[in-house]
Amino acid sequence: MGLAKTEMFTDKQNEISLFAKVFGHPARVAILQHLFKINSCVCGDLVNEIGLAQPTISQHLKELKHLGLIKGNVEGTSVCYCIHQENWTAMKTVMSEFLNQDLIDKQECC
Repeated sequence: MGLAKTEMFTDKQNEISLFAKVFGHPARVAILQHLFKINSCVCGDLVNEIGLAQPTISQHLKELKHLGLIKGNVEGTSVCYCIHQENWTAMKTVMSEFLNQDLIDKQECC
């Protein structure tokens, strides 16, 4: 049995890829921006704010939660979401290291 494509790469490469994927859809970017803007948990008003159907919003929230960038708490019959600050900070560190690698040991090439 052959290796899955992701198994060919390091854990760090897969992690960076997952972070990049989550930012690859403007709805997820909009959800994150809204959560930062309100600076609190949001319970259900994302449909009006983002302008997409509830099932679509739910799918994007699921992706963000799966990656750990947001967390959700059950309050009554709804789930309230907010930024998972610790994981957000960790993601920024990983992505900064990746994006800033051109600043380390700059060498002339080509």
